[in-house]
Amino acid sequence: MRTDHARAWSEFRRMMLWIALAGVLMVAGALWYLAINDALYLSAILATIGGVFLSTLLGCGLFAAAFFSDKSGHDADVGGATSHDAD
Repeated sequence: MRTDHARAWSEFRRMMLWIALAGVLMVAGALWYLAINDALYLSAILATIGGVFLSTLLGCGLFAAAFFSDKSGHDADVGGATSHDAD
């Protein structure tokens, strides 16, 4: 059980690094799009960086957390806690 948790935690960290890289690439793409359309102002840059990067991290991070919960055995612990013996 402990090795499953350690392996799941390692995979979660690796997934979060890939998600952060994807967020950086999406921000770069969004800023490139704004530069093409001559809409590159300081307020637009800050809003794009914050909005695109945080939305990517939040959306993908929640999926990664769900996978971590399943792989580490937390879901099985909750499932076992809710079962009742009919004695």
